[in-house]
Amino acid sequence: MKIAVLGMGAVGRGLLRMIDEKDLGITVTGIADSKSALIDKNGISAGELLAAKNERGYCGDKTISAMEVVTRADYDALVEVTPTNAMTGEPALTFIRAALSRGKHVVTSNKGPIAREFCSLKEMAREHGVQLRYEATVAGAIPVMHMLEHGLAGNKVQAVLGILNGTCNYILTRMAAEGLTYDQALMEAREMGYAEADPTYDVKGTDTAIKLVILSNTIWNGTAQLEDVSITGIDQLTTDALRLAEEQDHTIRLIAEAVPEKNILRVAPRIIPKSHPLVVEGSLNAITLETDMAGEITLIGKGAGSVETASALIGDLLFLSG
Repeated sequence: MKIAVLGMGAVGRGLLRMIDEKDLGITVTGIADSKSALIDKNGISAGELLAAKNERGYCGDKTISAMEVVTRADYDALVEVTPTNAMTGEPALTFIRAALSRGKHVVTSNKGPIAREFCSLKEMAREHGVQLRYEATVAGAIPVMHMLEHGLAGNKVQAVLGILNGTCNYILTRMAAEGLTYDQALMEAREMGYAEADPTYDVKGTDTAIKLVILSNTIWNGTAQLEDVSITGIDQLTTDALRLAEEQDHTIRLIAEAVPEKNILRVAPRIIPKSHPLVVEGSLNAITLETDMAGEITLIGKGAGSVETASALIGDLLFLSG
C-alpha cells in the first residue's frame, strides 16, 4: 500500500517509526512537514525521513508544499496528521477534501474536520468511491470505530458514555487519591506532560465534547455539532466534592454521554460508584456502549501518545489494504 503522510509531529513520527520497524507492507511515497516535503513514487525510507527530521529539523525539499504532495504524489491513502485548529478543522479539512476529490482514501487523527464536516466529508468519499477513516480521532489506541463497524454490527447502540480526555482523568485521579487541589493536580499534570501550558481546551471539556460529537454522529449517522453539546468542565471542582464522594465509596469523573432517545448530548463531571467500569486511573480512556443484543461493552485503553495513535492509524490503513 502506498501512502502520503502530512505532518511530522509526535503522531507523524510515531507512525513512521512503526512503518520502519514493522513489516506492514506500507510504502511512503509522499511526505510533508511544516517546512518542506518530498515526493517519490518508488518509495521513501521511513527511517531516513526520521533521521533527516532529527538532524535538520525538516524532512525534505523546502520548495515543495504539503498541497503538492496531496495533488501530485502517487498514493492509495493520505494520512493526514497535521497540526490543525480543532474548532475550524483547518488546514486538515482542505487537505482531506483535495485528496478525496482525487479519489484517494483518507486516514486522519484530526478531530476538527470530522466533527465539523462529518456528513459532507462522508458524502464526498462516497461520491468518489473511497473511504474516510478516523479511528485515531477518538480515544487514541482504543479501537472503538472498528468495534462499532464490525464487532457490534447488527446491534442497536442505545447510548454511549465515556472518559475521553486523559488530562482531566489524570487530574481527577490525583485529586481523589492524594487530596490535591485542582491547581496542584494541574501543575503535576503539566510536569508529567499530560497537560498543555494552556490546558483550557481539556479542562473546560471542549476536547471531550468534540470527541463525543464524532462518536455520536458515527453511531447514529447524525448531524450533531459542538454547539449542540451541553458542556461543564472540571476547572471548578473542589477537593471537598471529591472527599464527599469518597465517603460514599464514589468518585468523580468527567463523563461524555449521548442518549438520542432522551435527547442527551453532554459532558460534565459525574459522581459514580468506584466499582463502575468507567472508573479508570491516570490518563486512561474508557468507553461504554449500551446495545440491544450485546448489552454493555466497555473498552479501556490509552487515549493518547505517538505510538498509541499510530496503532489506530495503522489499523485503518491495513483495513483499507485488506
